[in-house]
Amino acid sequence: MTAPTFGMQFSRPDTEPVPVLGADFSKVLVIETSADASNSEFPVGQPKRISSGNPDAIAALGSGLLADQVKGINAQLAGLNAGADVTVFRVAEGANAAATAAAIADVLANISSIPSAVNATPRIVVAGRTAWRPDLNTVSPVIAALETALPKILAVAPVDVDDTSKVNAISARNTMSSERLIPIGVAARVYEGANVVTRPMASRVAGLMIRVDNENSGKPFEPIANRPLYGLAGISRKIPFSLLDGSTEGQQMLEANVSIVAEGEVGVDGSVSDGGFVFIGTDNAATGDLWRQFHQVRGADYLVVKIMRITRQFLGNKKITADTAEAWINSIAFMLRDHQAVSDILGYTPRSQMFKASKNSPEDIRLGTLKIDIGIEPAPVFKRADHEIQRYRPALEGLVREIEARLSAVA
Repeated sequence: MTAPTFGMQFSRPDTEPVPVLGADFSKVLVIETSADASNSEFPVGQPKRISSGNPDAIAALGSGLLADQVKGINAQLAGLNAGADVTVFRVAEGANAAATAAAIADVLANISSIPSAVNATPRIVVAGRTAWRPDLNTVSPVIAALETALPKILAVAPVDVDDTSKVNAISARNTMSSERLIPIGVAARVYEGANVVTRPMASRVAGLMIRVDNENSGKPFEPIANRPLYGLAGISRKIPFSLLDGSTEGQQMLEANVSIVAEGEVGVDGSVSDGGFVFIGTDNAATGDLWRQFHQVRGADYLVVKIMRITRQFLGNKKITADTAEAWINSIAFMLRDHQAVSDILGYTPRSQMFKASKNSPEDIRLGTLKIDIGIEPAPVFKRADHEIQRYRPALEGLVREIEARLSAVA
């Protein structure tokens, strides 16, 4: 634009911190079979994005496991939110369990292509047949595929493991090594028409994640333990559990990072609730303790995505100057400050400490590279309350003073 000889001009400086919106971490990818789903609405081998609140879409899913997974998610949604953003990937039923599990694993091998196909990145994955293993010494092919696939889209996956016994559930967990997998050691009993059938629990836990996210402005920072699961007729087996006794079977499974669902019991000390079915689980299948709690993994992923969205506004269209670097770092620091203010995180690296000269050499800057260090501390879940109860002598001293005062008043 040619500047006027006599007149005025307007411009907008681009050295200010930039705002960024958070991503939706409640989008779900469901991978399963359905023999009687609509071939036109849900063709085999193609991802289709739907609202789980759409009755026509639910009807078109048919009556198999694929439909149950979506209905299981929907059953957990409460209040005015009647549906979830679900991408459905229908696979063909194989000749046997191994073939079906292999087909699901093949989908996961190409998971990076799904976001572009449906214009949405799922952050929760519900994959079928995770409980199937060739034998008790071999990992599930679906689990093996999930461990590779989930980091590619910054997603987590509640996964069903063998629900027949504590030993088998823990054995399955022992085959896993991922902070993005959440093993669940009990199956759901649900109504299908007049019949009660056993179905996977993972989709119900995925729905619980969505419900809790919705209750917290769509952000994935909150833990989901000690909350009711809806739509259950029962659970595949009753797992003995007490809040007071660490030797119970349920506590042993939790110690091994296998989540459970416990029944509430009226009038029983140590029961998790007075009724209903309550999900209990805080930990993933990581091999270390640093990122053991899965709500912390989801929260950190959420912040990573926001940092990505901030940084892409600077890459390529800005020169490296002091103004550019300051605006970039301020944008990230102010975003983290806002999350700390509402207790999503406990703290973060101060803005003044993110950029270190020792990690930004002149040679790196000549090549167009800047490096900053960003530390965040997610809030841990409240897992155990230790109470120390002892006698309180000042109460007796107060009693003595009260007696003395009353007698003095009478005198």
